[in-house]
Amino acid sequence: MIRPLLAALTCLALGACATGGLEDAPEPIGDFELGFLVPIVSPNLTQGPLSREATPEEWKAATEAAFRERFARFSGGTFYHLGVTVEGYVLAQPGIPVVLAPKSVLIFSVIVIEDATQQTLTAEPEQFTVLEDFSATSILGSGLVLSKEEQLAALAENAAAQTERWLREQPWFLDPSPAAPGGENALTDAPLADTAAADAPPADAPAVPEALLGQ
Repeated sequence: MIRPLLAALTCLALGACATGGLEDAPEPIGDFELGFLVPIVSPNLTQGPLSREATPEEWKAATEAAFRERFARFSGGTFYHLGVTVEGYVLAQPGIPVVLAPKSVLIFSVIVIEDATQQTLTAEPEQFTVLEDFSATSILGSGLVLSKEEQLAALAENAAAQTERWLREQPWFLDPSPAAPGGENALTDAPLADTAAADAPPADAPAVPEALLGQ
């Protein structure tokens, strides 16, 4: 199913997925704070046609950097773990006539686990497809002007931005303000900092939640 989708997306002449800003003080996602981040690559990773090749290690490194940069900014006080699986991709390559220049594409999925309950909040992994940003560069084909590393980074950043938009639409995250019903301090008189510390995964935690590793 992924291969035909990649083939179709390769033929697109235009397409965009805005990365979104990485402002210093982002709007909170309720009580979300990043716990474990586990990027993995599907054993059935699909490389689309007319694509540069990237190794699983390269995809994991790009995904780790982009997701951590975006989600480490949030300090809602309750830890949630993210598992991100790279499933398929096209990295536009140089040497292709402009009229045939493919778009760079990334297909990935995300699961979310609440640390306190170890509950997997996503009934099934949520799958997304992101394209490179629309620009003069992408009209020409990013393979002509960007290195493979730059393409990997751009797609991973768009994937993280798409995940943030999706998380903001979910009902999982409570208002962390003390006055909010069900907020972080609603059932305790402990200071906010102490509560956050109590929610944190212990320093000697034996392992990442197994559901993250088995996505």
